[in-house]
Amino acid sequence: MRWDSLSRDGAENTNVTTPALFGTDVVSRTFDTPEFRGITFHEVRARSIVNRVPGASRMPFEWTINPYRGCSHACVYCFARKTHSYLDLDTGLDFDSQIIVKVNAPDLLRRELAAPRWKGEHIAMGTNVDCYQRAEGRYRLMPGILTALRDRANPFSILTKGSLILRDLELLEQAAQVTDVSTAVSVGFTDRELWRTVEPGTPSPQKRLDVCRTLNEHGIPSTVLMAPVLPYLSDSPEQLRATVRAIAEAGATSVTPLVLHLRPGAREWYMAWLSVHHPRLIPRYKALYADGSYAPTWYQRRITRQVHDLATEYGIGPAHRPGSMRRVEPEPVPEPEAEATQLTLL
Repeated sequence: MRWDSLSRDGAENTNVTTPALFGTDVVSRTFDTPEFRGITFHEVRARSIVNRVPGASRMPFEWTINPYRGCSHACVYCFARKTHSYLDLDTGLDFDSQIIVKVNAPDLLRRELAAPRWKGEHIAMGTNVDCYQRAEGRYRLMPGILTALRDRANPFSILTKGSLILRDLELLEQAAQVTDVSTAVSVGFTDRELWRTVEPGTPSPQKRLDVCRTLNEHGIPSTVLMAPVLPYLSDSPEQLRATVRAIAEAGATSVTPLVLHLRPGAREWYMAWLSVHHPRLIPRYKALYADGSYAPTWYQRRITRQVHDLATEYGIGPAHRPGSMRRVEPEPVPEPEAEATQLTLL
C-alpha cells in the first residue's frame, strides 16, 4: 500500500516512487462481531483534518472534515470509491470493508481551530464518505469533533445516511445555540427492495426520514438531499411522487434532487451490480452515460423540474441556505495528510 513508503521512524523509503498517504504505524483491527464482520479498520494518525476544497470545485463551501475513508454503507454507486485507489486499495469490496479511521481527529481539530490562521469558516462533514457510518459506533470520533466546533462557535453542516447522528443530538443542540448548524439526510428513493440491494449497509429510507423529522423537531434544520435518482430504477413519475411525499411528511425544510453520476471507480462497480440485478438496463445506461460521468443535461433538468414541482405541491421547496448540503465529489488528488504507526491485530 502507499502508506508503506514511509519507514517506522518517518524517513522516506527511497525505493518507493509513489507518495505516501500514511506512515508505517497503521494499526489494523478486525472485530469478529456481527456489526463489523468482514470489515477491517486501519487506525491512523492524520497530520491534518480540516481540508480545503479545491478552488475549481462547484461546492458551496471551502472546508471539509472527513474522519473516515471507505464506507461500510456499501452504496454501489458511491462516487467516493475512487479515493480508495490512492491507497492502492480497490474501489469495490475494499472500499466497503477496508475503513481508514483517523483516530486523532478530535484532538487535531481542536489544534487547527485554535491556530491564528483559522478564520472560523464554515466546515462541511459527510461530503466524501459518511461520518456516521457503522465505524462511528465504535470509534466515537464525532462527539469530540462536535465538541471542538461547539467550543469555538464554528459553523458547520453534516450530510448523512446514518441514524447514529441522533446519538449526538444534545451536542448538536448545544452547538446550534452558539453558531450556525445545519444538517441534511440523503434519501434518493423509498423503494425498499431497491434499497436493500443498492444501499445494503444503510438504515432504511424511512429510518433516515425519521432522523430528519427528529432533527427538525429539536431545532436542528434538516433538509433532504434526494440523491441519487437512479435512471430507469427510481425515476418514474410515480416513484418520484412517492419519495417527495415521504420527504414532505417527514417535515424536511427543503428537498434537492441529484441524478446519479458515474465517475471512474464508481462506474465499474455500479455497472457490475447492474449486470447482475438489472442486465436489461445495461444498454440504456451505456447510451445515457455515453458522454461521460454525468447524465445528459436534458435528463437532469427533467428530474429537477419534476421534483421541484412535486415539492411545491407538497409544501416544501428546494434548498437555498448558503450552507445547504449537497455531496462533494472527491477530487482526483490525495488529501494532504500522512499518518504514523504499523501493527496488525486480528
